[in-house]
Amino acid sequence: MINCIIVDDEPLAALLLENHISKIGHLKLKGKAENAMDAYKILQNQTIDLMFLDIQMPDLNGINFLKSLSQKPKTIFTTAYRDFAIEGFELEAVDYLLKPITFERFFKSVERILRTVPETEEDFIMIKTERMHRKIQLSEIMYIESQGNDIKVVLAKESFISKNKTADLEVILSEKGFIRVHRSFIINSRFVTAFSTHEILLGSHQIPVGRSYKKEFDHYISAISKNKLL
Repeated sequence: MINCIIVDDEPLAALLLENHISKIGHLKLKGKAENAMDAYKILQNQTIDLMFLDIQMPDLNGINFLKSLSQKPKTIFTTAYRDFAIEGFELEAVDYLLKPITFERFFKSVERILRTVPETEEDFIMIKTERMHRKIQLSEIMYIESQGNDIKVVLAKESFISKNKTADLEVILSEKGFIRVHRSFIINSRFVTAFSTHEILLGSHQIPVGRSYKKEFDHYISAISKNKLL
């Protein structure tokens, strides 16, 4: 669970952020502040992991407020102005969101933090479906297949269509035991039950090995064959 606060003197902007936060199960809103001094009180009394911080506020703006903190939570700036972007990133802000903030842009920013938070449970990924973002354990995913502008996510017991892009998932999954073996397929190596030069079996699922991806798959096979193949 990621404890977060909203620091924004615009009630409608704060309400929109609160609504976005409510849609993500791993975020817990611990408070809202309309100015830096109120935010400081919350930070003194509670453990806050993430701060959604407006820049243009009365008395002390968000940039100077963050500079003044000796213990800085992860911060996502929320503002209607582009002028402070460079200074914001120099303070090692996670992101810089321009108002009005859509949920899609909000989630993309928060997902960077979700990926870095240690989990006591098994690794997971948030995958975008038609109506919501779905939390999927990596151990459940057998393979991912490109289908035009969408992808098909195949689990051990079901499958569904997602709006994510294959290339984006490949970056995340490549360090988690997944291998791209074809222009249209990323497989979970844990499910490989048999293979040949041109084909891989994941249980009853037959996955082709693309010519341009064969070298990467051969490298994987070579790595495991030292101790596993007889």
